[in-house]
This record gives sequence, C-alpha cells and structure tokens, in this order.
Amino acid sequence: MMWEDFDREWEALAEEVLMGMKEWRLAHPRATLREMEAALDERLARVRARMLQDMALASAAADLGQAGAQERAVCEQCGQPLEARGKETRQLRTHGDQALVLERSYGVCPQCGAGFFPPR
Repeated sequence: MMWEDFDREWEALAEEVLMGMKEWRLAHPRATLREMEAALDERLARVRARMLQDMALASAAADLGQAGAQERAVCEQCGQPLEARGKETRQLRTHGDQALVLERSYGVCPQCGAGFFPPR
C-alpha cells in the first residue's frame, strides 16, 4: 500500500468504529461504563493493529533488497549492513490480542552470520 492510500483506508476504518459504537450503544442502552469501554477498546484495537501493520510494511526496512545504503538495517551484533535473504511472513500479536501479518525481508550479516528480521 502506498502512503497516499493510508488516508482513505484509515478513514474508512475510523468510520467503522464510529458507526459500530453508535449501533452498539443503541443496542445496549443500559451498558455500564466498563462494558462501553470494553466494546470501544475492542474496536480501536483492530484499527490500531491495521495501522501498525500498514506502517511497518511501508517501512524501507520491510524490503532490504530495495533499501538504500543509508536505510539498510545493520547487524545488532557487529554493526555491518545486512544482506537480504528472501522474504518471510511473520505473524505477531499486538495490543488487544490483534494479529499483525508482516511480509518482510530476512537479513543475514555477511560478517558474523547472524540472521534476523530488521526491527523497523
């Protein structure tokens, strides 16, 4: 996804939260503050996870093969720039137990051989 698409996608997600909460509140007129908070947090966690996923995938570090020398991640062990060794999909969990699916370059240090996904 390109940066220009974020506004449209994120606005649609925010609209879903707003409308969903309005509908939820109308369906639960006697809800406690704790119940309202839980319903809102659940919806916001989904938006948060999507935004995190989009931002991570848009990072230059997501594709080591395309990153310039200045942007290339370095080895945490010895500081050498990493070399790309293909892409892998990582599945992570974030706040609210929401799933993130990130396809990112796997990097290997040419000096010490350490391999990992760049942290950005």
